[in-house]
Order: sequence, then C-alpha cells, then structure tokens
Amino acid sequence: MAVPTNRKAILLAIFIAFGFLFGYDIGVISGCLIMDDFVARFGKIGSDGKPFLSSSRQSIITSLLSAGTFVGALGQAFTSDRFGRKGSILIWSGIFTIGTAIQTGTTFSIVQITIGRFIAGLGVGALSAIVPLYNGETSPKALRGMLLVLYQLQIIIGIFISYIIDLGTHSIANSASWRIPVGLQMLWGLILLSGIFFLPESPRHLLGQGKEAEARTVIAQLNSVPEDDLLVVETIEELEYAIRAENEGGKATWIECFSTRNMLWKRTLNGMMLQFIQQLNGQNFYYYYGDTFFQSAGTELSPFVIQTILGAVSVVGTVPALYLIETWGRRNSLLTGSILEAICSLIAGLVGHFTLAPPNTPQDQLTVRNRQGGDTLIAFAVLHLFSYSMFWGPTPWVYLGESFPLRVRPKAIALGSATNWIWNFLLSFFAPRIAARIGPLILLIFFGMLVFGYVYVYLFIPETKGLSLEEVDEMYRSGVKPWNSAGWRPAQKHVHDHHSEAELKEPLPMEVRDVKEKGEETA
Repeated sequence: MAVPTNRKAILLAIFIAFGFLFGYDIGVISGCLIMDDFVARFGKIGSDGKPFLSSSRQSIITSLLSAGTFVGALGQAFTSDRFGRKGSILIWSGIFTIGTAIQTGTTFSIVQITIGRFIAGLGVGALSAIVPLYNGETSPKALRGMLLVLYQLQIIIGIFISYIIDLGTHSIANSASWRIPVGLQMLWGLILLSGIFFLPESPRHLLGQGKEAEARTVIAQLNSVPEDDLLVVETIEELEYAIRAENEGGKATWIECFSTRNMLWKRTLNGMMLQFIQQLNGQNFYYYYGDTFFQSAGTELSPFVIQTILGAVSVVGTVPALYLIETWGRRNSLLTGSILEAICSLIAGLVGHFTLAPPNTPQDQLTVRNRQGGDTLIAFAVLHLFSYSMFWGPTPWVYLGESFPLRVRPKAIALGSATNWIWNFLLSFFAPRIAARIGPLILLIFFGMLVFGYVYVYLFIPETKGLSLEEVDEMYRSGVKPWNSAGWRPAQKHVHDHHSEAELKEPLPMEVRDVKEKGEETA
C-alpha cells in the first residue's frame, strides 16, 4: 500500500482559494475614493469650485459590489450541480473578469463603474460559496477546519495587497492612479480561468453523476496513490454510501433547513446570526471608508499608509487563528473577540467624538488635542482589526462549515453566505450616510452590536470543536446548554460517519446496505 500524502490536495486548495484575493476588490475601492483623478471624474463640483465625492456617491460606488455578491451567492446554486464545481468556477470567474474590465474602461460615467462593480460582485458572491464547497469536497478531512481559516486569510491578504498598490499609485497625476489597482483585479480572474483547465472535478460531484472511474482517478491523484490503492477503494465506497443515504429521502429543500428535525432551524439560524453579527463588528467600516475617515483624524501619516498598516495588522492577526481555532475553540474565540472589539469600538468612538476636529478642517488649524485624538482613534482601530482577524473573522465561517448534516449543508451554507453579503451591502450603503451625520459615534453602533454578539454567543452558540456531523446532531438533540457544551461528550460512538442516530433505527434500502457491508468487509 502506497503512503498517501496530502500535498496535491493542499496545493489545489491554496490555488483555488487564490480566487479569494477578491478581498482585494473590497479593499481597493477605499483608496480610490480619495484619489484626485477618481474624485474629479466621478464626484460633483462643490461650492468652492473643487470636486468632491458626496457620501451618497461613495455608498453607491462601494455597495453595488456587495449587492452583486448577494445575487451571485444565490445564483451559484443553479450552476454548481448542473455544470459541476469546476465548470461553475469557470463561469463565475469569467463574469468577475468582465465586471472588472467594465470598471477599468470607465471614463467619466459613475453609472458604468457601479454596473461594473455589480457584475464583478456576481462573480465574487458565487465564488464565495462555490470555492469552500469545492475545497471541502477535495480536501482531507483533518485539514478542513484549517483550510476554512486559510480561506479567510487569503481574503485578508487580498485586502492588504490592494492597500499596498493603492499606496504605490495614488500619487500618479492621471487616471492610472486608480485604473492600475482596479484593473489588476483582472489578473486574479484570468489566473483562475487559465488554471481551472488543470483542476480536477470534485469526486463527490462525479460520483453523483455516475462517473465512478473519473472519481477514482481524482481521489488517487489528490492522495498521490495508485487507483487500486485501499485508500481509494474505501473513499469511493464511503462517498457512494453517503450519496445514496443522502438521496434516500428525496431532494433536500430550502424549507428543510428550518425544520425541527435535529434542531435544524436553530442551527441554520445560528449560522445566519453569526454572519450577521460578523458584518456589524465594525471592521468593514475601516476597510471601506478608513481612508476617508482617517483624513479627518488629523494624523501626520498619509491615509494610504494607515490603510496599509491596517491591512498588515489584519494579515498578522489571522495567522494565529489557524492554531487557536482548534485549541481555544469556536465558542471561546467568539466570546473573547466580542469583548476585545467592544472595548476598542467604545474607546475609539468616544475619543473620536470628543477630540476630533470637524470634517475638512485645514491641517494647519488642527490643535494638539485634535491630533492626539486622531492618533488614539487609529491605535484602537488597529487593535480592533487585530482582534477581529484572530476571532470573529474566521470563526463564523468555520462554524458554518461544520454545523450541518451532509444532506442540507450546501443550502445551509448558502443561506449563511447570503446573510453575510446582504448585511455587507447594507453596511456599505448606509455607513457613510450615518458617519456623515454622527461622525465617530458610528463606532458606538458597532459597540452595541458586539455586546449583543457576546450575549447571543453565550446563550445560543454551542462548542462544535472536535465533533463529527452526527455528534453535532446528537448534541443538539441532547438539549445541553450552550454554556455547558464544551464539556459535552457523545453517549456512544456512531457506527458510521455518515449515519445519524435516527437513520440507524430504520432499515436501510437494499442497495445502501450492500454498499455499507462491502465497505465494512474491505475495512
């Protein structure tokens, strides 16, 4: 028997997650909003004769990407099964690239740039659901949790790269200042479009289509073993058994995600609520509007330099999550993050409100108090983003990926992803309008949400670390209180990883029994 290695599967996961440098698209726009050429082309002329971007125009330009992502996250459900995971990634990567090209080719039309961002958002939203699904179906079981954190890390890396490029191009005196950073997004799409021809299809999808020989080849390649290896045989049998057992009750519906069986309604609601709270942590306010916000803080640092620092902090903060997610646990990560971020939001909001000068105050009129207040606000923004990146950034995605039975998992994850994007859209649309009225006090809204998040996690989110899908089912049925769930252990070991306790009590169809018995004989 050959010694299996996961090197190819890991490299595949890293490459396909490269498409998640779409985090670049989230970050790049914040720098463009204060570039002179961008403001001159897409802003209005003020009473002083100078161009400016109103808060309404800022919100429209920024939020249309998020509107597209919501539509794309739902739309991918119609392509993943019909065209396969690989074909679906190809389709949506192409749409993303087209949207980026439309933005780059814009001259003076704010309509064109917003339409381009909406189209690019379609690709971003679809990939946000397809890529984790693809990775989950091609990655080794023991690495899935880490690879979900890796997915968040690559989003943050994309944002960081966008800040660096904005920093390098913002001083160019013509449209290249923003066309270069915006146009570079086409590179990510083109890399995915070219690389997709070398990627294997998901073995689970192939088996679902009755293509066992192709699935066998893919599994052997991903584990670097021959096709007749025992590992390949066992994996094929396990997947076939899971697919048949999953299809036994007919096609799963969206309504089933909210059924009372195994407390699915509570689990789906928890997944959606964590995504909702994550979006209102306050981090995206800094990502989207940090440059504009910090300009009024009176700091001597360039707002582009500050954004680059924030991006670097976010990358560094996400790295420990790769370790903490399995040692500190999901529940403790969320509770700790809520406390740390709430403290940062409260202090930054109050300091900003009482010390910052009014917006657009000339630099030479800023007092020492104004500048010290600005420096304090930026310091707590850095701490906020570091805490977010370590705890609330990756953990809701990990929880979403491991809380549902195989049968409804794709739909439940889609509901969570769609929740994430709709609140991302609402935040990016309304935040500049709210900030224009109340200034730094907007941070107190995020403080309130983080306090709510702590209470919600404490009362409703159980610890799922180290549990199989069936054990999560059993934990929810047991009625254990979430605050006692960390010490909960299953009553007995399950007979089969893809077999719920309820299913064990019922006779299996003959074809499913045959597959199961065959697998047990092989083992």
